[in-house]
Amino acid sequence: MPSDFIISVTESSFEYDVIAYSQNKPVVVDFWAEWCKPCRILTPLLEKLALEAEGEFRLAKVDVDANPNLALRFSVRTIPTVIAFSQGRKVSDFAGVIPEPLIRDFINKILPPQPSDLLAQKGNSLLASGDLTAAEEAFLEALELNDHHPASLLGIMKVSLLKGHSADAMQIYKAFPASQEYNAAEQLVPLIKAMEDFRNNKIPLESDLDAAFSNSLRLASRGNILASIDGLLDVLRQDKRYRKDRAKQVILGLLELLDPEGDQTRKYRSELAAILF
Repeated sequence: MPSDFIISVTESSFEYDVIAYSQNKPVVVDFWAEWCKPCRILTPLLEKLALEAEGEFRLAKVDVDANPNLALRFSVRTIPTVIAFSQGRKVSDFAGVIPEPLIRDFINKILPPQPSDLLAQKGNSLLASGDLTAAEEAFLEALELNDHHPASLLGIMKVSLLKGHSADAMQIYKAFPASQEYNAAEQLVPLIKAMEDFRNNKIPLESDLDAAFSNSLRLASRGNILASIDGLLDVLRQDKRYRKDRAKQVILGLLELLDPEGDQTRKYRSELAAILF
């Protein structure tokens, strides 16, 4: 595949094409062989991610049959093996075929921070302090630089939910990119669906617990997250499996909207665990 950032390297070119090059940009080295079936799965994934990155890192492919000394030098005992280099040294590795989100996470960890990353970090800090307006501005600024930035998309999802705009949060989730943040976005889905059901009058009202659950969703839709969690905890105290764990799943989604390091968040998680277990 012709590209300046997807190349094949040999024992003679390794020092220049990998070690020296990694002084400026990270290099991901794919140790593979023609007879290796897992390599036929992993290598195309790495090539796809290298093309998406458009030069943020170089993918260097090493045929271990043609370059056995390189395999010995880096103690490659199984293939495929992937080793990342930065600043002229090995910084990370993995062996075998792993899921694409984990490969993306592996690569993201070796890349230098981007302006969008710093803006998302700023947005999360503002979100934790309760400044929704400034947090949203930071996330949107990051998305102007990178419209698929996962951390910023997750931030906008949270802001949308805190404002009661569940439909907007669902729209973002449906197009959410594969990334480390995808699981966190998925954790919000039960909350989004419950808020949408409340907005569309689809919450059943067959008992006092149903009424309490509905009231908690009303509070969440108005941004009163703490009161909503308190109400849902009361529901669980009376029925810890309420509506096939729906109350529990909604609480977990609400907790994702709070400061993860906050005392209030830790208190609620501890209280939830005490009720359920």
